[in-house]
Amino acid sequence: MARKKKRSRRRASFSVLNALEAYVYASILTEGVAGTSPMGLITGENDITQVKTLTTLKQADEVGGGTETYNMVTVAADGISLSDIMAEPTLALGAMATNFQNNLLPMALAGFTTSISFRVGKRLLRKPISNINRNIIRPALGAGIRL
Repeated sequence: MARKKKRSRRRASFSVLNALEAYVYASILTEGVAGTSPMGLITGENDITQVKTLTTLKQADEVGGGTETYNMVTVAADGISLSDIMAEPTLALGAMATNFQNNLLPMALAGFTTSISFRVGKRLLRKPISNINRNIIRPALGAGIRL
C-alpha cells in the first residue's frame, strides 16, 4: 500500500495591509459608538457624567411664557473609554447604545466603502505589492511578515 502524502501547511504570516484594514474597521466602530479612537477607548480617562439640561418651549398662544422641561444628558469630555465603562456601566452603555442607533447608517456606509476600497486597491496593486514582498520585506524581515 502506498504511503499517504504529508500535507505541508503554509505558516501563517502577518499581513500589514490586513492589519491596517482591521484598524480602519475598529476606528469606524469606536468613533460611531464611543465617540473616540481605538486608542482613546483603551487609554481614555474616567470623565463620564450625567447633566441636567433645561429646555424652554415658547408657545405663540401664551402671553406669559413657555413650558420648561429638564432632560438628563450623558456627557463624556473626549468620548467613552474603558475606565468610563468600569466606573459607570449603566451611563456608558446607555450612551453607547444611543450613539450606535444614531450612527448606524454612517457606520455601515463607511464599512462598506472601506471594504470595497481595500478589495479594489489590493487587486489593482497586486504586482507592486508582490514585488515589495519578494524583494524588500522577505529578505529584510523574514518569511513571517508580508505587505
